[in-house]
Amino acid sequence: MNTFRLFWDTHKWVGICASAFLILIAGTGFLLLLKKEFSWIQPPTQEGSPGTLAEFISVEEAWQRCVASGHPDFRTADDLDRIDVRPGKRVYKVRSVHNHSEIQVDAISGAILSQEERVSDWLESLHDGSWFGKPVHDYLMPLVAICVFFLVFSGYFLWLQPILRRRYRRRQKAKAGAR
Repeated sequence: MNTFRLFWDTHKWVGICASAFLILIAGTGFLLLLKKEFSWIQPPTQEGSPGTLAEFISVEEAWQRCVASGHPDFRTADDLDRIDVRPGKRVYKVRSVHNHSEIQVDAISGAILSQEERVSDWLESLHDGSWFGKPVHDYLMPLVAICVFFLVFSGYFLWLQPILRRRYRRRQKAKAGAR
């Protein structure tokens, strides 16, 4: 089997096998690029009360406000994923490990500003493969990246090889005609 045919067949089958993951990665990546534009993907960051950084309530108090809100995804410290601080907007974004829930707390007054689900977090877990489990994230997604490199390399080979072959044949004919 010649090199061109080997690359042709391998390129085709690697492309077919990787295509489902490439479509998933491209689709979720596209939505993640637009997440700030659509509130159904990621809730917009609310604006807190006017004040200075010295007037911020503590992180512990922000967490207690979330627990007191009665939201089912915020009951114990085990439910807490992270707390992001947005000093410019004077807001704490408190995120749960359950259902990608987020509560935004006013960093000055402690008032609950919003309680919403972050679809962007779910999209990120699909995008990096972690939604399917650790083996997919750790082993399959890097393999998909290697497949993309192979598809690019083999695609260039499949495109260039006939062009180079035609040039070579033209030169050979020109040499033969010149003799």
